Amino acid sequence: MNIQTIAILGAGNGGLAAAADLTLRGFEARLYSRSEKTLAPVLDCGGIEIVEGGKKSFAKISLATTRIAEVAAGADVVMIAAPALAHAGLAAAIAPHLKAGQVVFLNPGHTGGSLHFAAALRRQGVSATVCETVTLTYICRSLSPASVEVYRRTKKLRFAAFPGKSTADLARALTALYPDVVAAENVLETGLSNINAIMHPAGMIANAGRIEAGARDYYFYRDITPAVARVIEGVDRERLRIVERLGLEPRPFVELFYRAGLTSESARASGSVYDAMRESEPNRTIKAPATLDHRYMHEDVGYGLVPMADIATGLGVATPVIDSLIAIASAMNGIDYRRDGLTLEKMGLAAVQPGNFSALLREGF
Repeated sequence: MNIQTIAILGAGNGGLAAAADLTLRGFEARLYSRSEKTLAPVLDCGGIEIVEGGKKSFAKISLATTRIAEVAAGADVVMIAAPALAHAGLAAAIAPHLKAGQVVFLNPGHTGGSLHFAAALRRQGVSATVCETVTLTYICRSLSPASVEVYRRTKKLRFAAFPGKSTADLARALTALYPDVVAAENVLETGLSNINAIMHPAGMIANAGRIEAGARDYYFYRDITPAVARVIEGVDRERLRIVERLGLEPRPFVELFYRAGLTSESARASGSVYDAMRESEPNRTIKAPATLDHRYMHEDVGYGLVPMADIATGLGVATPVIDSLIAIASAMNGIDYRRDGLTLEKMGLAAVQPGNFSALLREGF
């Protein structure tokens, strides 16, 4: 597969970074958002400013539009650079425009993202190969609606396709875009390595009072406390039991965090979540959200912890810490994340026996 043209759906942090970076590296990157207001600054200045390593560059984007058919036409890869909550809507929007041979690439897949997207396409009568990275390819933040700063590029990115029999070929092809892509066993290996779902809910819930009181000097990662770290460790132990039950290689959170280039060698050696987050240089200047109405809750609980818990239930694995975080987050935000989040039904797994997961993940629906 020779990748030249990439349709990028989503103009947030990741979408802006991908559009600017890939354009500057010689690819044709087209940017889609359903919001004219979101795209207006990009159209006004003719592109996107990207800051990396103190250097500013300007990428003149070939196309930025709210017309999804124009973005998709002739694209080799359709990249989904959007929150997991947007996956179902984007699947419905792109389904009529997907052609044979086009690949849908979730950057990132979150937990169960490829399964969710493929199932949503299937409900539209469309079959397509969907693939994903375990986390976003860029550690970045928007500086303005038409500029983005990339703090670091994520390293050793676990990557898988659905159906899994396409993983090896697609991993080789995607290295043209992201050389650090590494093939994983399947999309549950990548999905169950969702570091955001492991760490963000505990930090949000434990510091809810501080967040709602408007603490502006609170750095989400480096100001972690030992008690919050222990809750994250509890989530990770339960996640690892799910991974082991599925016969996948168990990698603790600290190891995943280190391999992504997000913490120090000494923190990796210690195995300490507390040390790993405090020594996360790429994340050290990221402040806590100003509200609980945030993707660290909506996405990382509803589309991170909920699918983990649902898969665990099907496998007979107990997840009391994960279940508690889901319940508390639901009470705090007045949202039934169990109902509204990413369930087995939405992933197309409700009727699948756990013993058949491996075959399904390899061969597809």
